[in-house]
Amino acid sequence: MNMMNQIRNTNEPNRALQPLILAIETSSRVGSVALALGAELLGQATFSAPLRHSAEIFGAIAGLLSRAGYGPSDLRQVHISAGPGSFTGLRIAVAAAKAMHLAGGVRIVAVDCLDVIAANAKDVPSATAFQWNSEDSPAPRRLATVLDAKRGQFFTAVYEYSRDIHGPASEPTPDGPGYRIPAPADGDWRKTLPDCLLSAADLRDRFANPDEPILVAGDGLLHHRSQFEVEGIQILDPALWSPQATGVLLLGRQKAASDRFSDPLTLVPFYLRGPEVTLRKRA
Repeated sequence: MNMMNQIRNTNEPNRALQPLILAIETSSRVGSVALALGAELLGQATFSAPLRHSAEIFGAIAGLLSRAGYGPSDLRQVHISAGPGSFTGLRIAVAAAKAMHLAGGVRIVAVDCLDVIAANAKDVPSATAFQWNSEDSPAPRRLATVLDAKRGQFFTAVYEYSRDIHGPASEPTPDGPGYRIPAPADGDWRKTLPDCLLSAADLRDRFANPDEPILVAGDGLLHHRSQFEVEGIQILDPALWSPQATGVLLLGRQKAASDRFSDPLTLVPFYLRGPEVTLRKRA
């Protein structure tokens, strides 16, 4: 079951009472937006080319609303990927969310971009060729998500597979991010290394283990895949690399359900480090 179906198949009563939710994902190279009515996915749009965030975001949003028969005033929540990631992309998402709040009181939910990528890896048994349900499986139980942070570094987080064989996946904890990140076989991805900056060599040295290989996904592989192609690292299919607006919805809805909305006055992008500034030389 893909992520779209997981959102759409959640059965919630009183459809007319569900909030209209817009999700924005512009933290990576290729941006996307999605529209949902409660748990029902109404549509999604991926921008036509990399780095087209500012040129296409508002047209894509208007198109989604129009096709679903709604207008901007009908929006009740906006869920955004607040970082880490592209400095420009993060600013665009935060600015758009704040503008919607000021114009119509839209409530804001911010989620972590690296967690959104991790949510892509919830259906990967065929790619990894092992049994998620087996407690004795020697297969990968860890996942790293990577985005290119330039200067030879990557925005990185590491997760460990967790599954309660005696019951359903765990609920989000009060001191956690406000959501569970779904993994195969009704498991969770639990973050064990918080968002940080690592070089490819750092990640290889710390986590590449032939006896317990680690899965890796993320747009950071786009131009640097060869740096991660070593024994003990298993690179997931490129279709799972990019964060998607539907993933923002998947995590954001859980956070909204526990009333963990962002304060629009204090909301800022999660850069993890300051932007690189180049000064012009005077003639």
